[in-house]
Amino acid sequence: QVQLVESGGGLVQAGGSLRLSCTASGRTFSTVGMGWFRQAPGKEREFAAAITSSGGSTYYADSVKGRFTISRDNTKNTGYLQMNSLKPEDTAVYYCAATNPYSSPYIFRTPGGYPYWGQGTQVTVSS
Repeated sequence: QVQLVESGGGLVQAGGSLRLSCTASGRTFSTVGMGWFRQAPGKEREFAAAITSSGGSTYYADSVKGRFTISRDNTKNTGYLQMNSLKPEDTAVYYCAATNPYSSPYIFRTPGGYPYWGQGTQVTVSS
């Protein structure tokens, strides 16, 4: 079992930055892959970014590539999503999730590939 708690969401103006954190407990953090997903009102949950257990590989949705950076510190059991150049369309509830460390790139991009989820944190970008 893995418990995940997100933090760092808030209200920011377009062009601004936020850093989300995801703190894990219950299982050695270095043994799970991690992803960030987001869900806007009335829309399906969508993939934003993912990182393998060692941090050696990262994956991004086209919509955030070049603006968001995913990272992790396994010594602190914490993952991060640095979000720069934020746009109003980035407004959503952001969720972190944990998955098998040997997942394929396809699984990393798929919500169904993650058995463990945090409760989400709201990010609102004003224009």
